Amino acid sequence: MVNARFQKDPVFSLGLVTALDLVLKNYPEQDTAKRIKSAMLDSVGLDEAEVDAEAAQLAAWAQGKSKEDIASALKGEGDSILAGVAKGAKGDEWWMYSRFFGIGLIKMMEVVGVEMDMSVAYDVMEEWMSKSLEKPHYTACGDSDLYFKQKGKLDMMETMMKEIEIREKKRMADRLEAKADMALKAAEKAVKLQEQVDAEAAAKEKVEA
Repeated sequence: MVNARFQKDPVFSLGLVTALDLVLKNYPEQDTAKRIKSAMLDSVGLDEAEVDAEAAQLAAWAQGKSKEDIASALKGEGDSILAGVAKGAKGDEWWMYSRFFGIGLIKMMEVVGVEMDMSVAYDVMEEWMSKSLEKPHYTACGDSDLYFKQKGKLDMMETMMKEIEIREKKRMADRLEAKADMALKAAEKAVKLQEQVDAEAAAKEKVEA
């Protein structure tokens, strides 16, 4: 990455994958979305398979855990994948926080059942960063607020797109129904016309007879 102090870890990977999934999940062409993700990771020298594997491993570990379990691991207690990240951060006076690290913590909040509310997440982020990891929490808490604001906008956009899609499908259904009605009326008109022709032909034959 750009800063020599940067060290990729599973929390960062989880945050990066979470952010990309959030931004690209409603991309019209998912094959293209996957290529965009691959290109972005490749452009900064990250191995996509490794990032995905780290993110999945950490998310799987967090399943069934509690907020307190995460806090303990962030203190460096135990031998879990998260405890390993915490020990590395605590032992490095030049450790550098990144926004994706913060998003990774938010994703773990979601996994362990923390209410996905901006104010609730702020308090948990402050606790995890300052009391457990013993690192400054201000930037992480600010990034948490930013994440929820941006997520709210994306969720609103997703809702709008779904509403537009529903309206368009209704309009299409209405157009198909109108065409079907026209076709039915045309068929009925053709039947009546044929009946009239047949009646006139029968009357003519009767007169001639």
